[in-house]
Amino acid sequence: MPQHTPRPLPATEAKYSCAVDLYGSTDLSVRAICARCGVSYAGFRSYLYKYRRDLLLSRHGVAASSAAAAAHTRLRGRRGQTAAARAKYGDALAACGDAKYFEYNVSQIAHMFGLNPTGLSNQLRAHCPELLERRELERRRLGLADNQQRGQRSWCREQYAGAVELLRTTEMTVSEVAERCGVSFTGLRQHVCFYHKDLQQARSELRERAKTQKRKGHVTGSGRRHEPTPESCERYREAVRMYAQSALTIREIADMTGVNRSSLCSYLRVWCREETFARRGAEYREGASLSQTKQYKKPTAAKYAPAIERLRAENRPTSEIAAEFGLHPEVFRQYLKEHEPELYARQGMMRAPNGRSVSRRSMEKYAEALRLYETTDEELKSIARRLGLNYNSLSGFIRRNFPELIERHKESC
Repeated sequence: MPQHTPRPLPATEAKYSCAVDLYGSTDLSVRAICARCGVSYAGFRSYLYKYRRDLLLSRHGVAASSAAAAAHTRLRGRRGQTAAARAKYGDALAACGDAKYFEYNVSQIAHMFGLNPTGLSNQLRAHCPELLERRELERRRLGLADNQQRGQRSWCREQYAGAVELLRTTEMTVSEVAERCGVSFTGLRQHVCFYHKDLQQARSELRERAKTQKRKGHVTGSGRRHEPTPESCERYREAVRMYAQSALTIREIADMTGVNRSSLCSYLRVWCREETFARRGAEYREGASLSQTKQYKKPTAAKYAPAIERLRAENRPTSEIAAEFGLHPEVFRQYLKEHEPELYARQGMMRAPNGRSVSRRSMEKYAEALRLYETTDEELKSIARRLGLNYNSLSGFIRRNFPELIERHKESC
């Protein structure tokens, strides 16, 4: 199927036309172009990435055969050198591995190619550590060693030892570890990149695995921990407490605490799943779906609580109790069935000896009358009068549920 190529709005295209011309015809940086044309840096970068990837790739030395190919071509992989760095340092890196340049140190080679010595050294450590080691071994073998210490310093190893251990044993981010250990964030990041590539690889694999699932308190694919911000925690603290400890609805809680109802719903759904499941009377498990839990909530439980207590205390029909408290009888029975199964069984239906479903209360009420009607020749009206029962109700109960007793009684008379 042909793929749709995104097109900017005419107004957007006119807004960035001058900046696009400068980007394609000069070597000015994006920030300098934005300052000259009076457009925002973030907006222009976004425009380039979305609509003019051909220019973007061309400036960074990445070839793309067509516009469709450009849309799916990345400037760099998930890790490694960028195309721009490869083009800038490629010749100097090749010279560092060439025997003709072994007599020169890295700083001298950098000056030969018009580069910053520190930048070239960092490129070697980050992307070509084996080349740097081989170069030093060859210089030492040729007697060209300058007796300069290279590699990890002992004081540097000691300074970052605690931070490296935390990175190995926890899911803390580099910035969090740097802050806890009181070391430089940039320094720690470079230290890990240069001297602990196994740790860098392990954390990269952890982030890759985390892309398919987000777990509260654990690292995500972006390297950040999946947790609410401290500001959000403080903003919704009182609302969450009321949600967990009261039967108020979310709308009522939002009105009382002065927060947005939709935002509160979203916060509860994402960050307070344990409380949400508990409020529905379910136990939370990692990965469980909220849609599969019962829909009755704390306000519903509070609504039916007085009727349930009355039903336990008094042996009355469910419909009467429901009418007394203004409840729908069938809805009340369904709630009892799911949340009060013992009480529902006491009030509900039972299986009669003839296989019919009959009311348990009616069966208990008319049990003696049924026994007498089945085992004696006494008339039903007499039995009802003697037991203090309403004849019409007893007669209707037998006709509906035990019609065979009527025929049997007639034959025995």
